[in-house]
Amino acid sequence: MTVHTERGTSIVPANRVAWTPAGFTHYHRAHGDTDMRIVFLAPSLARLIPDHPAVFLASGLAREVLLALTGPRNYDDATPHYSRSARSRLLRVLVDELREAHEQPLHLPEPRDDRLQAIARMLYETPADNATLTELGKTIGASTRTLSRLFRNELGMTFYEWRTQLRIYHALVLLADGHDTTQTAYACGWANPSGFISAFTNIIGTTPGRYRTSRRTG
Repeated sequence: MTVHTERGTSIVPANRVAWTPAGFTHYHRAHGDTDMRIVFLAPSLARLIPDHPAVFLASGLAREVLLALTGPRNYDDATPHYSRSARSRLLRVLVDELREAHEQPLHLPEPRDDRLQAIARMLYETPADNATLTELGKTIGASTRTLSRLFRNELGMTFYEWRTQLRIYHALVLLADGHDTTQTAYACGWANPSGFISAFTNIIGTTPGRYRTSRRTG
């Protein structure tokens, strides 16, 4: 699943928790078979976790609390068997688990500068494009130095880090649609599957093959 806000796109693989604070206009999109659970937090609890969109790895306890709170039909404030006080305690447990969890590096910032937006549009359309930043700069009429500075100052990462995040986003979509590791690697711009597996594992925390298996059996 992906969650889009004015800050950018949060990539939400299986067994992750996406957090969107109040005040952020957003929409989400599911890729492949997705079981999404939604829980709302009161301001007193929401202030205890980040004030920006984030993605967390769901601990075993957090996952069970979410399932308990949402019931069999995804989300339902009238889930039986829990009183208001019991639900409040479960929500506090969930927040405590998220406070202990590390934010996942799964946020793709949305550029604001016109030059970065032009590059982003090109790479969204063709994630396998291996053009260097210098080559892309010539296309849009900006120097490598200027673009490198914009990526660092505006997005907080290098161009190559941002492009890798973009490619991982596309890879998750392709894997959800049933593509295998090799097809996905080449479609997203890696020269060989081993390089893709390494990058994917570094960001997602598991190999593409195991990720596909967990989606089928989870």
